[in-house]
Amino acid sequence: MYALVSLAGQQFKVAKDQQIFVHRLQGDEGASIAFDNVLLAENEGKFTIGYRFEKANVSAKIVSHLKGDNSDHLQKERRKGYKKKNGHRQPIYQNRDHPV
Repeated sequence: MYALVSLAGQQFKVAKDQQIFVHRLQGDEGASIAFDNVLLAENEGKFTIGYRFEKANVSAKIVSHLKGDNSDHLQKERRKGYKKKNGHRQPIYQNRDHPV
């Protein structure tokens, strides 16, 4: 049993008890989310195709929000004694192969 679902502007093939990495979703960690954009559902060899049909529903739980690597930026003026270092970790918004 699997389904094709449209999440965050992308389509994903999801199955029961499968973990996927999706763009950062709104919600707290541990919150449950129901998706209504089910494009295709397969159950025991029978396919149901349609855009946003009511017979299938997909629910998920947000496990964690991830951040990217640390990005440092250094500003310096030569011979002036001026140095300024900034850094941040940006939330990951792109779909990357990540072992979640």
